[in-house]
Amino acid sequence: MASVTHQDLDPAIMRKQYRSEIVEEDSLAEDPMRQFDRWFQQAAASHLFEPNAMIVSTATPDGRPSSRTVLLKQFDGRGFVFFTNYASRKGRELDANPHIALLFPWHPISRQVVVTGTAARIGRDETAAYFRSRPHGSQLGAWASEQSSVIGSRAELDRRYAELAARYPEGEQVPVPPEWGGIRVTPDEVEFWQGHENRLHDRLRYVREGAEPDEWRVERLCP
Repeated sequence: MASVTHQDLDPAIMRKQYRSEIVEEDSLAEDPMRQFDRWFQQAAASHLFEPNAMIVSTATPDGRPSSRTVLLKQFDGRGFVFFTNYASRKGRELDANPHIALLFPWHPISRQVVVTGTAARIGRDETAAYFRSRPHGSQLGAWASEQSSVIGSRAELDRRYAELAARYPEGEQVPVPPEWGGIRVTPDEVEFWQGHENRLHDRLRYVREGAEPDEWRVERLCP
């Protein structure tokens, strides 16, 4: 098969040297969520575009993976929370297989955070509280889109939205869709990756050792 890669855009010759401070184990927080908070604050302070954007990877029970970009909306000692339509592809896959991975790709500051763990739905009260905080248009959008399902045209989606906007005008409360809500990811491992020169990157991984929330060990991985 003939190559379709333009000579000036050959990905094999694209490379960048990363120059940053070494991350030592004794500089890390005692648990990964506190360390994530540190790096997240630094990513936001660096004015990255949507530092809460993360790649969410799920899989079917027989191991067929799928990935998409989702926005992180909450995090605390219990884990990471995002919101979705439970009938979407990721929602269906998580119902059947709760194992999940998250990737925060903070390329401009030569960092990434990789999370693996298990996912579970949050309570409806928590979902409702977040739903009420969303812009009115986003609330209508959650109803208009049957996420991941086939639709005939963009016009059909726009028609659904217009009908909902007429039913629930600005200022009127929009009910929470029954198939829409939050997913909390409880981490088992969290890896903090810092890019360095000559591809000798820092990879420091927290691994859960027990049932208690503060039982973690830290190990360094070869890059």
